[in-house]
Amino acid sequence: MNNEANVVPFTGPEKHSSAASGKVPLALIRVRDTSATLLKNYIQELFANADDALFEMADRATSNNEQNSLFEAMRDLRLKRKNIERSFLQQLFESFANLNLYTIGQPPVLDKQSFDSLSLVQDEVLEEAVAIDSMVAKVKRRDEQALHQLTTRFNQLISQKITEDSNPLSARALSETFIKSCNSINFPINIKLIILKLFEKHVISELNTLYHEANQLLIAAGVLPELKSSPQKLQKSSLSSPVPQSSATTPNTAATNATASSEELQIAFSELQELLSELRGSVFPARQIAADAIPISSNDLMRLLSHLQQHIPNPSAQEHDLRKHLDLLISRATANSTQTRVVGQVDDDVINLVSMLFEFILDDHNLPDSLKALIARLQIPLLKVAVLDKTFFNRGSHPARRLLNEIASASLGWSEHDAEHRDNLYQKIESIVQRTLTDFSDDPNIFNDLLADFMAFTGSERRRSELLEQRTRDAEEGRARAEAARLHVEQELNARLLGKTLPEVIVQLLQDAWSKVLLLTCLKSGHDSSEWRNNLATMDDLIWSIEPHEDAQARLKLLQLVPSLLRQLREGFSNAAIDPFVANDFFSRLESLHVQAFQRYKQQAAAPDPSATATSTHSAQSTIQQQHPDEQQKADVEPQPAPVMVQVQEEIVLQQPETVDSLPSKVILNEDDPALLQVDSLHTGSWMEFTQDDQRKLRCKLAAIIKSTGRYIFVNRSGVKVLEKTRMTLALEFKNNTVLLLDNALLFDRALESVIGNLRRLKNN
Repeated sequence: MNNEANVVPFTGPEKHSSAASGKVPLALIRVRDTSATLLKNYIQELFANADDALFEMADRATSNNEQNSLFEAMRDLRLKRKNIERSFLQQLFESFANLNLYTIGQPPVLDKQSFDSLSLVQDEVLEEAVAIDSMVAKVKRRDEQALHQLTTRFNQLISQKITEDSNPLSARALSETFIKSCNSINFPINIKLIILKLFEKHVISELNTLYHEANQLLIAAGVLPELKSSPQKLQKSSLSSPVPQSSATTPNTAATNATASSEELQIAFSELQELLSELRGSVFPARQIAADAIPISSNDLMRLLSHLQQHIPNPSAQEHDLRKHLDLLISRATANSTQTRVVGQVDDDVINLVSMLFEFILDDHNLPDSLKALIARLQIPLLKVAVLDKTFFNRGSHPARRLLNEIASASLGWSEHDAEHRDNLYQKIESIVQRTLTDFSDDPNIFNDLLADFMAFTGSERRRSELLEQRTRDAEEGRARAEAARLHVEQELNARLLGKTLPEVIVQLLQDAWSKVLLLTCLKSGHDSSEWRNNLATMDDLIWSIEPHEDAQARLKLLQLVPSLLRQLREGFSNAAIDPFVANDFFSRLESLHVQAFQRYKQQAAAPDPSATATSTHSAQSTIQQQHPDEQQKADVEPQPAPVMVQVQEEIVLQQPETVDSLPSKVILNEDDPALLQVDSLHTGSWMEFTQDDQRKLRCKLAAIIKSTGRYIFVNRSGVKVLEKTRMTLALEFKNNTVLLLDNALLFDRALESVIGNLRRLKNN
C-alpha cells in the first residue's frame, strides 16, 4: 500500500534551485490537514478577541498617540486578517512540504556569532525574540513529552531529521510563522507584542490539544505506537492547569472543541470519581441498592432530566429537590416492572459533582440574590451536559461553562435595587435561561448559539459603559490637573505675599484675579513654561511697583516699567476673561498707588533746584496717568487718599469646588495598616459592594485612581460615577467591614476549585 502522496503547495515563493524534490508520507499529510484545521480555528478566535483586547488597551492609553495607534491597529487587523490567516496556513503547508527536502552544496550555518553581529540586532527584533522564547519555554514545561513524541514520530517517517524546535508544529516555528504573516502590516513593536500575547493566549495555549491529536493520528497509522504518555504526568496537569478562557465566542469554537480527544481530559473526571468513592458512606450517604437493581442508561437518565427540566415546580429550590424528584420519577417509571432501576454509579457521581458546584454557586456572595434564582434554573441543563460529556468538568472552553461564567461576570455589577422588569441585563439573562430550559434537549451545540447571543448583548452594553467610564476618567483627571495647578498657584502667592504688609487692593487683586490668570496658564502651558514664568514676573513687578523706594534710580525704573506692566496685566485679565468692571476699578486704584509713589519722591527729594524736581515729578505723574486712558486726568495738586494696608498673616487658600468625600478623615491609619495596604493593592476594574445602610448596598467598579489627589472614583455598571472616596476613608471602610471586594474570577472555575479542594481536605481528614 502506498503511504506517500505528492504535496501540491499553495502559490508561494519559488523553491531553491538546489532543493531536491521530496514526498511527504500520507500519515503526515493527515497530521498537516488536521493541524491546519485546528490552527485556523484558533487564529480565527484570536481575531475575534483582538478587537476587545485592543479596545481595552486604548481605554487605558496614557496619550492620544498611543490610543490612535491602537485604534489604527484594530482597523488594520480587520482589513487584513484574511491575508494573515492565508499567509500563515500557506507557510504551514510549505513547512510540511519541506520536511523531506534536502539542500545540496549549501554551506553550513554557523551557530557561533561575533559580538559585532550581535550589536547590530535591532531592539524590535530582540523584543520579538524574547517574547517567542518566553512562549517556547512555557510550552516546553507543559507539553515537552507530547512534543518530543511527535518529533520522534516525524523523524520515523522522514529522511531529513528535525529537532523539536524545527518541528513545523513547535511553538517556536508557529510563532515565527505568525510574525512573518503579520509583517504585511507595519505594526509598531508595542502593538506587535500585544498581538503576540493574543497569539499565546488563543493558539499557543491550545497546543496540548493539537499535539495530542497529531500523536493519535500517527499512532492510528502505526507510527511508534509503543510511545505512551505518562498517566501520572497527564493526571497532574489535568487538575492543576485550567484550560485558558477566552472572552468571546465564534462559530468555530464548537468545531475546535469537538476535534479535541477526551482521553486526557477524562482523567480529571476519573480523579474526581476516585475522591468521591473514598468519601461514600461518610460524607456522602451510601446508597441502599437492591441486589437485583439494574442501572438505567444515560439516555434514559437524559429523558428523565428533560422531563424535570420542563416540569419541576419550584426551579429556585431544585438544587435541594433534584435527587428526590429524580428518584420519584424512576420509581414511577419502574412501578410495573419486576426489576429495580437505579442511577448508574458514574451518572450518580456526575449528579453529586454538579450538586456540589451549584451549592457553591448559590452560596457565593458575589452573585446578587435575585440573579441566583435565575442561575439556579440552569442546574438541570448543565447536569445534562455533564452526563453527555464528562470533559465538561475540565474543559474551560466548553460553551456551557463559558455561558455560566459570562452570565456571572455580567451580573457582578447588578444591584438588588435595580428594577428587574425594566433592567435590560436581567431580562436578557432571563430570556437566555428560558431558551435553555425550552430548547435544550440533548444537543449541547445550542450553548454555542446562546453564548454568541449573550456575548453580543454584553459586548454592546460594555462598549457603552466603557465610553461613559472614559468620559468620567477624563473629567476626573482634568479635575486632578486643576487641583495640582491650584496648589502651584497657592505656593507662588504665599511665597510672595505671606508675612508682607501691602495695599489691600493689590492683595485682593492677586488672590482673586491674577490667581485665575496663573491657574489658566498652568493648565494650558504647565508650570515649566515661559508663559508661566512671565506671569510670575508680572506679579513680581506689580508688587515691586507699589513698594516704597528711596533712590532716584528706582524712580526711573518705575517709569520704564509701568507701560509694559500695565500691558501685561491687561493681556492676562483678557485671557482669563476677568470682569472688565473689576479690571477697570483695579487699574484706577493702581494709578493712584503709582501717583502716590511719585508724590513721595517729590517730598523726599532734596535737589538744589526745587522747581526742576517738581517739574520732573509732575512729568512722571503725567506719564503714569497717560498709561490709564480710561481714567480722568488728576491734577498734580489734588491729594491722593492713603491706601488701606493689610498684613498677610495666614496662608492663602484658593477656593475649590466641593467634592464628594473631600473632607479629611478624623482617623489617620498607619501606613503599614492592613486596610491601607489593601487599598493600595486595588486596581482599576475591581468591583466592590458598599454597605450604605441596613437596607441598601451599592455595587460599583473602581474606574480611576487619581494618584495626585489620592481619590478613588467609582462607577456603576453603566459607567456613571456614583461614588468618590479618599484613600484614608476607603481604608477605614475596609477596616469597619462596610465595603467588600468582589471576586470577578470565573464563577465555574472558582466553584470547581472549591469542590476539588473540599474533597481533598475531607479525604485527608
